Amino acid sequence: MAIQRMDNVLIVVDDMDAVVAFLVELGMELAFRGPVEGRWVERVIGIDDVRQEVAMLRTPDGHGKVELARFHTPAAIRSEPVDAPANTLGIRRIMFAVDDVDDVVDRLRAHGAELVGEVAQYEDVYRLCYVRGPEGIIVGLAEELG
Repeated sequence: MAIQRMDNVLIVVDDMDAVVAFLVELGMELAFRGPVEGRWVERVIGIDDVRQEVAMLRTPDGHGKVELARFHTPAAIRSEPVDAPANTLGIRRIMFAVDDVDDVVDRLRAHGAELVGEVAQYEDVYRLCYVRGPEGIIVGLAEELG
């Protein structure tokens, strides 16, 4: 077997506090937050003199993780607009299964989230939407019906 599992997805952020609060409100659990630096990380990511803060959040079931990184040195580079549309090349969203799409959207709005489009229903199977949160991060929400 080539892989055992997908371990995590990395999102580079400027406002660590806002993104952590947003993901915690979504239902993720903060597992670790702290500095990461030194030769070992420089060798892994291929950037010299790196100093960053990292937060690791996990889904309630413990299987999915999102890693956030805020680079103190060198500074992060913005390569696309914050409000990039869904057809922009690259990673566009992370999808989460939720119990109640409407409830989650309402709670995330308190953290500045906005619907990208609208809540839509796919047959009798799912209610789905995309929500844009802090720093333009797009989160997909899927409520399984039935």
